[in-house]
Amino acid sequence: MRRIYHFLPVWLVCNCISACLTDISSWMTAHHLKHNLSKTELLFITSTTGPHCDLAISFGNSLIASTEDARSLGVILDGQLSFSAHIANLTRSCRFLLYNIRRIRPFLSQEATQLLVQSLVISRLYYCNSLLAGLPLRAIRPLQLVQNAAARLIFNLPKFTHVTALLRSLHWLPVVACIRFKTLMLAYKAKNGPAPPYLMAMVKSRAVPRALRATSTARLEPPLLRTHGRQASRLLSVLAPRWWNELPLSVRTAESLAVIKRRLKTHLFIMHLIE
Repeated sequence: MRRIYHFLPVWLVCNCISACLTDISSWMTAHHLKHNLSKTELLFITSTTGPHCDLAISFGNSLIASTEDARSLGVILDGQLSFSAHIANLTRSCRFLLYNIRRIRPFLSQEATQLLVQSLVISRLYYCNSLLAGLPLRAIRPLQLVQNAAARLIFNLPKFTHVTALLRSLHWLPVVACIRFKTLMLAYKAKNGPAPPYLMAMVKSRAVPRALRATSTARLEPPLLRTHGRQASRLLSVLAPRWWNELPLSVRTAESLAVIKRRLKTHLFIMHLIE
């Protein structure tokens, strides 16, 4: 079947972006804030079938050109949402921190080293890691290697020491499991609250026409519409129901946020580090 795509003309895209910038600037001025145009970045996130956009927007006395990647709240976004630049930058900064901690490791106890590593390195690996949900394992592997190096540094062990027992001793979930944990916690909050309305609209409980045993299983409804493209399976509306429905019943029916945190971490810990 042949598919026909309709794209907006370039001039209309430029006008829409300029109008958006005008609204942002007006809001900031009304709230006694300054819109720094020299630090404003323009990033086009397109599909694999969409056209490549290389535009420059005139706003005031400044010319804002499109970039290959842009930073938002410490996360580097790229046009294909591969997060390759973000992972490379995160890996580089964590390696540098581990190098500095390793230089003073002879003067630190194991507890002090663990405190330093968790506060300076592991916290960076956990920050906004739900954005990496659905990425292939080869893309996330550099972050897992950083976590492995951090565990070896805490126990002051050689480079090629097996890390599963170390992660188990530290009660650290592997990076892939941490990403799944964050995504599933978003699903729980979207299903039961509290969560922003735009997240709650992405996740819906499975509805049945009459009282059946399925009504007590706390499952989520998978999306009905077919999604196409490389990023389709990475949508929260696709990943969250699939991962949620794979959880044991005791996790899905947790009574509170504190309970599901404990049960979910235990389930992922057993699945990734014990089985």
